[in-house]
Amino acid sequence: MPLSILLGAIGSMGDVHPVIALGRALRARGHRVALATNEHFEAAAAANGLEFVALGTRRDYDELSADPRLWHPRRGLNCILERAVVPTVAPMYRIVEERRGPGFVAAATTLCLGARVAQERLGVPFASLHLQPTVMRSIVDGGLLGPFDFGPGSSALKKRAVLWLADTLVVDRLVAPPLNAFRAGLGLGPVRGIFRDYVHSPQLVLGLFPDWFAPAQPDWPANTHLTGFLMHDEGGSPQEAEAADAFLDGGPAPVLVTPGSAAMDRAAFFRRTARACSALGLRAMLVTNHGEQLPRRLADGARAFAYLPFSRVMPRCAAVAHHGGIGTLAQCVRAGVPQLIVANGFDQPDNGRRAARLGLGLSVGQLRYAAGGAAAALAAVTGSPGMRGRCADYSRRIDVQASLARACSLIEGLA
Repeated sequence: MPLSILLGAIGSMGDVHPVIALGRALRARGHRVALATNEHFEAAAAANGLEFVALGTRRDYDELSADPRLWHPRRGLNCILERAVVPTVAPMYRIVEERRGPGFVAAATTLCLGARVAQERLGVPFASLHLQPTVMRSIVDGGLLGPFDFGPGSSALKKRAVLWLADTLVVDRLVAPPLNAFRAGLGLGPVRGIFRDYVHSPQLVLGLFPDWFAPAQPDWPANTHLTGFLMHDEGGSPQEAEAADAFLDGGPAPVLVTPGSAAMDRAAFFRRTARACSALGLRAMLVTNHGEQLPRRLADGARAFAYLPFSRVMPRCAAVAHHGGIGTLAQCVRAGVPQLIVANGFDQPDNGRRAARLGLGLSVGQLRYAAGGAAAALAAVTGSPGMRGRCADYSRRIDVQASLARACSLIEGLA
């Protein structure tokens, strides 16, 4: 029976594109699919045949991206909670409330707390979609949480203390008061431990990554299923694609350099990486929609581009230097290309370490990168036949269609 499925997503391109891929697959299976996300992605939703529902304005998106706190090591989470999470609770709830009915199912990414409230208050079937392993807290092996090692060798007492402090001093302090005020108006009691427990649907939790990247932990929610990476990228400008093809055809495989779609303050990253490429005699493709952060003068063998579909250009690159966002990382794995990850924050340090442990690249800290480590790291990534061989091995493990089919079947099962 065809279902009416509402998908919700909060975040940048790397957060929204996997949900678009899921929406396309669900629509191909005969369902009516709507995507609730920021107006910044309205055209992308329409281009992929999805009904669009606005969850925040373009101005909201631009102001969050330009907020100087966003990538600050201590204030970044506050920025996300204040600008992206709290303001969308009531609107997301109302969207679910208006659309519910027979055959209705909702699925939304981690920060869409309004959908979780709607599940609790209205009884709608709901799946939590978690793109990054760091969202899945574990005292057994929680990976890397910022500067804190939550691996199996670390003290469980220390892990619990760090998480308690993060919840008490940041997440629950900023989110719980407005969230619980909204809940009280619906006749619901207060909640705490929002990122500990509440972000997980009691019905279905989907980790949109493979188990070889982040194995399931015994203290994850019992209803968790790992689907594998879900990937999507747009076609982009035909002129940019033509220019990229000409550049790729014009010489040896280059290094693709990108700091993520939401990063607007990575001038130093571009400058250091471009300089390292030049010193090593490597060509470079610098990719960003925010051209003001690019070096004013590019060396011979370097070329700047706006948005490019990574699935098209990455397989022709020698390596990719990036921020460690899960979407970019997944595209690198599928392309079989080595990665140099210079993490900005949030889930990115953990993503980088997981990729490095699998032998898919190197993860380098910002301080080491700034202190002249860029050239050495790039040389190691581009000069290792063993690393390229491992990348090729893991590329063969990627089956996006199988991952989409699994995710779709699990969501359909909620109905």
